[in-house]
Amino acid sequence: MTTMLDLTKLTKQPLHSQPFRWGQIGNLYSAENAAALAATYPHDAFKRVYGYGGEKDYEYQARQLVEMGTGRIVNAQSLSPAWLQLAQELTAPAYRLALSELTDIDLRTAPMEVNVFHYGPQACLGPHPDLSDKLVTHILYFNDSWNIEDGGCLNILHSANPKDVIAVIPPLVGNSAVLVRADHSWHAVSQVVDSCQTSRRSMTVTFYRPDSLSSMWPTGDQTPLHDYEAPHG
Repeated sequence: MTTMLDLTKLTKQPLHSQPFRWGQIGNLYSAENAAALAATYPHDAFKRVYGYGGEKDYEYQARQLVEMGTGRIVNAQSLSPAWLQLAQELTAPAYRLALSELTDIDLRTAPMEVNVFHYGPQACLGPHPDLSDKLVTHILYFNDSWNIEDGGCLNILHSANPKDVIAVIPPLVGNSAVLVRADHSWHAVSQVVDSCQTSRRSMTVTFYRPDSLSSMWPTGDQTPLHDYEAPHG
């Protein structure tokens, strides 16, 4: 069986050192696998996550793919063969080793969770550095096409100012970004415009410090889950 992720892409080029340690990595899949992942992106078992007026504004839809710290693939029976294989590869030692080599941080035994997201019209994620219990986040994208004028792009920032943009990464399938957490690792997702015809589709693989808990899926979370429908199907 051929692999889904081309892990050699993760170790081919060093991370940027400014304004913090980050990298943009593309061409993670073959054209055939990229098409399969984009076409069968999950739509089940999402919850709305939102908050306004705090340290950052945010709103999006989230689904567990791999449970925090256990490696359990969530709702595996509803995943397409392509997505099931991708989830399995993300939980394998080879992926952890490749990211460890890229970041020069030993992630081999770090607690890890994977979540997938839909950002529909008006969805956003304001400027922030990640929580201090996070070590490394790998953000992967799954839209087969995207107009950057519709928002929904990852902005690497020099500061908390959303206009202080260093780089813009569109959510195209095969594209990804690696962020090494620091107190100044500012980044944001620009707000998706009202007229957007689809959702911005992303997945985060997050590695944590020992004994961390999931902030996305806290113990006892009773938030109702639902199928996600894009604005126009």
